[in-house]
Amino acid sequence: MSDMSQTPSAIQLSANPVILALDTCTEACSAALWANGQLYADMADAPREHSQRLLPMIDALLTDAGLTLADVDLLAYGRGPGSFTGIRICTSMTQGLALARDLPVIGISTLAAMAQQVMQQEGAPEVLAAIDARMGEVYMGQFKLVNGLATLVGEEQVCPPELVALVDAGSQVYACGTGFDAYPQLLELNGGLVASDKVKFPSAAAMIELAKAGIALGQVTSVDDLEPVYLRDTVAWKKLPGRE
Repeated sequence: MSDMSQTPSAIQLSANPVILALDTCTEACSAALWANGQLYADMADAPREHSQRLLPMIDALLTDAGLTLADVDLLAYGRGPGSFTGIRICTSMTQGLALARDLPVIGISTLAAMAQQVMQQEGAPEVLAAIDARMGEVYMGQFKLVNGLATLVGEEQVCPPELVALVDAGSQVYACGTGFDAYPQLLELNGGLVASDKVKFPSAAAMIELAKAGIALGQVTSVDDLEPVYLRDTVAWKKLPGRE
């Protein structure tokens, strides 16, 4: 799954928690709800409309499930990498919702979410996920399927496309994300990758399984420890006044 380090936590969740996941880190805006063994999800390719779309999307999912925000036990959020503005929107939305109900949170890698979706939909054993980072670079991460989960191999990184390299690659590696649209030459890595045209952006629905696994690993935190990941070191998240 994602590369979040294990964090010891006193936060206790029920055996089958209601999980609300949200992501706005790329051009796509998505939300998903896991409740009573059922998945509710919505996703829209809506650049520059994330702030307007996300809350109505969440409200609709909760209504479909017959729940309210008061019934949610955990917020899973797309922590990045992705666009600076998109990550900030996702982070601030998560912060607002968590503070409103004193909810714990768990950050999920956008790259891991894309890899997870390809593994679930296409049975991929290994995935290279790449997001166009602009400025002649890509955000990329390589993942292997381990016990049903996208598991990071090496590290997530931002780099020029000519520096992208596979780590310990198997014979069949799938490729997903906008990085391959921007730099199609990346598909020639390792003698040729299997292109997945179905997955261009991270999906909150794919974050649910990663969040469940993260619970078992103690990666749930309070909102005070919410940590977006930009990969470019020049950007930092600012917490609300009084919560530094």
